Amino acid sequence: MAGRRVLVFPSSVELGPVLAHLVTSRAEKAIASHGRFSLGLSGGSLVSMLSKELLALPNLDCSKWVVGFCDERLVPFDDPDSTYGLYKSHLFSKVNIPASGILTIDSSLPVTDCAEDYERKLKEAFPGDSLPVFDLLLLGMGPDGHTCSLFPDHPLLEETNKIVAPISDSPKPPPLRVTMTFPVVNSARCVAFVSTGGSKAPVLKEVLEGKGDSLFPAARVLPTNGELFWLVDDPAAASLTIQVERLSSGAKL
Repeated sequence: MAGRRVLVFPSSVELGPVLAHLVTSRAEKAIASHGRFSLGLSGGSLVSMLSKELLALPNLDCSKWVVGFCDERLVPFDDPDSTYGLYKSHLFSKVNIPASGILTIDSSLPVTDCAEDYERKLKEAFPGDSLPVFDLLLLGMGPDGHTCSLFPDHPLLEETNKIVAPISDSPKPPPLRVTMTFPVVNSARCVAFVSTGGSKAPVLKEVLEGKGDSLFPAARVLPTNGELFWLVDDPAAASLTIQVERLSSGAKL
């Protein structure tokens, strides 16, 4: 791993523009290196923040982007729980990303078949790679320390063979989901967590300051050869005692 950086902002207002710059700078780097930019997205509050900040950028060019989803809920795309559906209305419909560059699940399939189908799509999108190597994954973290749909004490935490795994008993509704596994997450060239709000403070302290045997899934995100960023606001960072970098909205990563 290239090293973990914990970046603290006064609020999400200052964090948002830096997140957008991280995305576009890694996109430029990837396209210059290998002709395209592969981005893995997560849902929750990240949807509105990322969409707002990217759309505020002048001359945003997504024509060489390939976008996948770190996890997805097995619901129709017009359901408010659909991560793809939210990004479609907030972002995809307003930028020049090609439809063929958006890797969606087939929500009509049973959950196990859906996971296998999505794994096939990822393998086709990353030909020649034993594991998909995303240029950037954007992750969130729940108050229980889960990330993607990898929840504490769940058997999927030990999955090492599958690229995408089904989950039919998610502790957080809806129960049926598919999720990237740790081998894929930790193969990424860059991973960035976004965590805001005081409700995240206790678990953020455990994840960032706990011992190596942490039970929290988010603590197990340690890219093998990639960068790891934690972008957090002051309320989320309130309990941290480790050294952090305090940044403003003009920071460049």
